[in-house]
Amino acid sequence: MTHKIAILGASGYTGAELVRLIATHPTMEIVALSADRKAGMDMSDVFPHLRHLDLPALCKIEAIDFSAVDLCFCALPHATSQRVIKDLPKDVKVVDLSADFRLRDPEEYVKWYGGAHDALDCQAEAVYGLTEFYRDDIKTARLVAGTGCNAATGQYILSPLIKAGVIDFDQIILDLKCAVSGAGRSLKENLLHAELSEGYHAYAVGGTHRHLGEFDQEFSKLAGRPVRIQFTPHLVPANRGILGTGYVHGDAKQVYDTLVETYKDEPFVEVLPFGQTPSTKHIRASNFCHIGVVADRIEGRAIVVAALDNLTKGSSGQALQNANLMLGEDETTGLMLAPVFP
Repeated sequence: MTHKIAILGASGYTGAELVRLIATHPTMEIVALSADRKAGMDMSDVFPHLRHLDLPALCKIEAIDFSAVDLCFCALPHATSQRVIKDLPKDVKVVDLSADFRLRDPEEYVKWYGGAHDALDCQAEAVYGLTEFYRDDIKTARLVAGTGCNAATGQYILSPLIKAGVIDFDQIILDLKCAVSGAGRSLKENLLHAELSEGYHAYAVGGTHRHLGEFDQEFSKLAGRPVRIQFTPHLVPANRGILGTGYVHGDAKQVYDTLVETYKDEPFVEVLPFGQTPSTKHIRASNFCHIGVVADRIEGRAIVVAALDNLTKGSSGQALQNANLMLGEDETTGLMLAPVFP
């Protein structure tokens, strides 16, 4: 069976990444690609690296015949996504890559995104899209909300430890380094080569990063009480990748054993031998996440490091993994590509 796929917002990085991954998928066919300002252009004109593929021309969303679509990936900006998704036919499955449906509480959405939600019925039915923790719910979902890439990295490190109660919930520090593609493809002065190269900087310091809403929601749910972590993201002059470092109070070997047990059967999450740490070089352009645990020199503390590709496992690869489940396919289909190295 061939599943008919539409990608809305195909002219952005995550849209292009979806096309790259679906191009080798044995049971998916891309039948529609939308891009508002680039409607009428060929995908090869926007992304020359995809010129070898036979793809439909970019079009306006309203030009798409959704009666011929089984599943739609929505790679639109937040706030735009909700307005589009609420008007899609209810028999079309949707994987949303924006932030619009990640938070279950409408008041939390207002707090972190600064405006009222415009599709509360859809928000109520959306399933949070971190596959390893919501697999069963995703299989039967109509609408799946992909996680933030920083949020995914932090949860791979911390969620199993909070669930198992092997760390102090009130002594968690998370430090993330994210590549520039995480900021999207829109032109921004601070992302110009001369502004960004040869240095890196912290941003959203002091608890203002929007992905903290996801951490608060997911960690508090696991703990059964409020959990608020310290989190500082940094922008680094690299194209792809996130390196997350978690500093926790707990026995390092117990922390390690908990992560090994949690991920032992997961196809895309690998826990390295105790004492080793991962590199973004070793997961580049793949759907894999590598995790390492090291005992701190201070007894009773551990350092947990995770590396993943923000465009793949942090976004488009995660979206395809979820789509596979929603369509009854093996979740690894089209995603077992080896990382690109060097």
